Order: sequence, then C-alpha cells, then structure tokens
Amino acid sequence: MIRVLLYTDEPVLAKGLEMELAPSTGFRLVSVCTSTSALVHEARMYNPDLLLLDLTPDLSFGVLLDAQRQLSGTRIVLWVRTISTELAYQAIEHGVRGILKRTHPAEVLVKCLQMVADGGLWFEETLKASFNSMRTISLTRRESQLVSLLSQGLKNKEIAATLFISEGTVKVYLSRLFQKLGVKDRFELALFGLKNMPGGEALVEMPPQRVPLPERREAGQSQWLRSIVMERPRARARVAGGGID
Repeated sequence: MIRVLLYTDEPVLAKGLEMELAPSTGFRLVSVCTSTSALVHEARMYNPDLLLLDLTPDLSFGVLLDAQRQLSGTRIVLWVRTISTELAYQAIEHGVRGILKRTHPAEVLVKCLQMVADGGLWFEETLKASFNSMRTISLTRRESQLVSLLSQGLKNKEIAATLFISEGTVKVYLSRLFQKLGVKDRFELALFGLKNMPGGEALVEMPPQRVPLPERREAGQSQWLRSIVMERPRARARVAGGGID
C-alpha cells in the first residue's frame, strides 16, 4: 500500500481525495496537513511514500527544500490549478517529481501518483514542450534578494534600507542584473521574479531590521532563488516599462 500525505488548506479537497484513494487503488491517505510550518514534522511522523502538495501561497521553496533534506525517501507531487513554465522549472530544481493539474479526473491523479511512486516523473506534455524554450541563469544571493524585493514593488530607497546598502549600490546591482538577464527595465525584471516564485512571495532571508512589507513571510520559511528561468531571447516578448529609478 502506497502511503500519501496531503497538504492543502481546503478541507473539501482533502475529503474528496480520501474518497478517491480507496484501498482498491493501492493508495492510502495517511494524513492531511493544513499548515506548511507543520508539514515536515507530520511527514516524519507518518513516513509517507508520497507528498501531494496543493500549490497554495504559503508553499515556498524553503518548505520544499526542507522536505527534500529531511524526507529523502519521500517523493513530492505538486497539485496545481495553474502554473507558469518558469515556476514549474524551479519546482523541479527544488525536488518536485510530478506536477498535476487539479482539473484532471481521479484516474489521472492515481496514474500520476503511481508513476512517481514507481520512481518516474510526471509532467504534462505541454509543460515538457515549453521547457525546450527556457534557459536558466544562476543568481548570487544578493542578486536574488534584489529580484525578490523588486518583485514586491519596493523602490530603490526601500530596497537599500532593507539590505543596508546605498541607493547607488542598488542601481549598480540592477544595471548588472538587466545586462545579465537580458531585460530592459525594472518592470520586466519584476515580472520574471514573480513568475519564478510561488505566489510571488518573498523567498529571501532578510536582515533583522526590516522595512514593513505586506504579507512578508518569516525568514525561517523563506529561501532565496538560486536561479531565474526565462524564455530564450528569440521566444521572449518585451514588456514596456520604466528605467532603474
């Protein structure tokens, strides 16, 4: 019997999955976790073969990495309403073995879980095809912090105060990032940052003194982006916007 632990913040979804994963399918839903902060702890208690994770705004890459480190024998599947190619690519880098849309019927879900449990990978054909047009560009920790803060809508002055650097230094970093990533302005850079992060949330470890930001996650739940996934230049359309200031 393949043991499955579900993370979701929707009780109805959990109830429906429990009904679908009957003993006849070869699966058993051992637990439903409703909090990302308790996810790894519960998974260690129940030792599931699979983690089926509903892609909520609270599910950060930090949670995925923590699960990857502490649950080496457990395979991870993302259950999503929709997902960008960039975020899907990042999820694979963070240990996800399958991505399945919630619009599929139950038999497809069971087929996906079985394939991942057997050691395979499950990604939709359209998603796999779109990977061919993508490229990955590594980021330093500082570059990742800048991308994350910019994606939250912060101005240069606020970024400088948050990172304890000067506005001039922020402008220098942004200019280098524009050149490195091949983007033309801060708006296009922010767009790619949002596409690469779950829920567009902050995924960087911040200094103790912070500029107040709406719905900022605590540092313990955050993880800086190691790279930015982008379309190759020939396939990518430009986005209009302003300059560095």
